[in-house]
Amino acid sequence: METETQLRRDLANCYRLFDWLGWTELIFNHITVRVPTPADEKAQYLINPFGLHYSEVTPENLVRIDIDGNVRDGSGGCVNKAGFIIHSAIHAAREDAHCIMHVHTTAGCAISCKEEGLRHDNFYTAMLYEDVAYHEYEGVTTKEDEQPRLVASLGKRNHLILRNHGLLVVGPNIPSAFNRLWTLQRGCEIQLASDAGRGSNRRIPTEILKAVPETRVAGSAETHRLIFETMLRRAGIPPAA
Repeated sequence: METETQLRRDLANCYRLFDWLGWTELIFNHITVRVPTPADEKAQYLINPFGLHYSEVTPENLVRIDIDGNVRDGSGGCVNKAGFIIHSAIHAAREDAHCIMHVHTTAGCAISCKEEGLRHDNFYTAMLYEDVAYHEYEGVTTKEDEQPRLVASLGKRNHLILRNHGLLVVGPNIPSAFNRLWTLQRGCEIQLASDAGRGSNRRIPTEILKAVPETRVAGSAETHRLIFETMLRRAGIPPAA
């Protein structure tokens, strides 16, 4: 199991990688990761401090909060309520949701506004067949009574399109969640590009889609770690020691 120190390094690096990729939204949106917590305490996770750009996030200024939104690391850091509402609900409901990523990328927001949502008709979206859920837009996510509906919308799937809003993924660790989001984002970009081209889009037969295993999404956790660290090097970010 990774230590909190290791998770802080990975998470801070991930925030900086999102900045390099252009997946930022002023001081908003969040990437969270669950940290080891004593069995007699409520689950806790790391989140970015409200008021900083992703490029300013460091291992030291990440804030550790519990499922109820209480700061538990003595930092006194401020947390955006929308981040607490969305992320705490999913962390509490899914034991496998160790990492959650939520973004408002242009491609993701555009697809979230389309009535048909994400089609499984390109190389990347085919990998996500039967693993994409949808949640209806209820306004800015600051009301706790939306939490059970958000959890119900996601169900057991790992990719969530928040209608008229953006994208969200869950994963067992930071590299795997990053790979899922990269695949979802890439699929959204290609769908927008294909829709802009002349002529109709070619469908992929359902029997083919059902045969595309999730392992095609870059494979194992070890491969996800290789991808993550490669991208960190590409962005000039030293990987976690």
